[in-house]
Amino acid sequence: MKKNNINLILKELKHKKMVALVAPSFVADFEYPKILSQLEKLGFDKIVELTFGAKLVNREYHKILKSSKGLVIATVCPGIVEVVNKNYPKYKKNLIRVDSPMIAMAKICKKIYPKHKTVFLSPCDYKKIEANKSKYVDYVIDYEQLREIFKEKKLNNIKPSKKIFDKFYNDYTKIYPLAGGLSKTAHLNDVIKKNEIKHIDGIKKVMQFLDKPDKKIKFLDVNFCVGGCIGGSHTCNLSIAKKKKRIIAYLNKAKRERIPLSRRGTFERAEGLKFTY
Repeated sequence: MKKNNINLILKELKHKKMVALVAPSFVADFEYPKILSQLEKLGFDKIVELTFGAKLVNREYHKILKSSKGLVIATVCPGIVEVVNKNYPKYKKNLIRVDSPMIAMAKICKKIYPKHKTVFLSPCDYKKIEANKSKYVDYVIDYEQLREIFKEKKLNNIKPSKKIFDKFYNDYTKIYPLAGGLSKTAHLNDVIKKNEIKHIDGIKKVMQFLDKPDKKIKFLDVNFCVGGCIGGSHTCNLSIAKKKKRIIAYLNKAKRERIPLSRRGTFERAEGLKFTY
């Protein structure tokens, strides 16, 4: 995979400005805030989390679901998009045409940091494929590769600094990598009934639903992996329950953090950008 050339990425990190795009599932595999110091030591000039991108994606979902009448299928998971396109062509029209949080955040970073290369840290192969197709993501490193890099560079025992994520901070979307995270954070109560929303994790169950759909469901919040993104193929071997516990603990910690207003995600930062296609 062209954008997953680790040797090239490590070489580029030595002399080019690069921003790490960190999916909120990272905390199931890496320690926070130590990972920020590790990435900084590795050579990343900026480190941003995808949570603000998820917030902007949610806003688009909210708008579309408010006026939609038939079934809408979430497209934040590229594995789902691939399966629908390949195995269920009749549902192609139901796929919501909104960027994933990764693409949304990459677009924002290209606007705010125009001289930086973007590097996405990926929990799974489908996100790597999506990154490889996007002109907004320059490189991609999966979690397994990142663990190996930290080990090789002897960064596992590094002491955490006081560094925090660069700009675009948002807290409630930190549960996005959990099954149903999108529908739980998109504030859909005023646009769709609760019994019209269904979230399914695990491609077998998703396919079972698509084979025999429930006609009353209008929004399908689905993930290819069991557990959501925390069950990605390149995540660690902890149980889903333990990974989920880490995500919730991270969310609660984030709520207590004092983040300067200049670091918070505001819609003005995304002004002029389009997140639908």
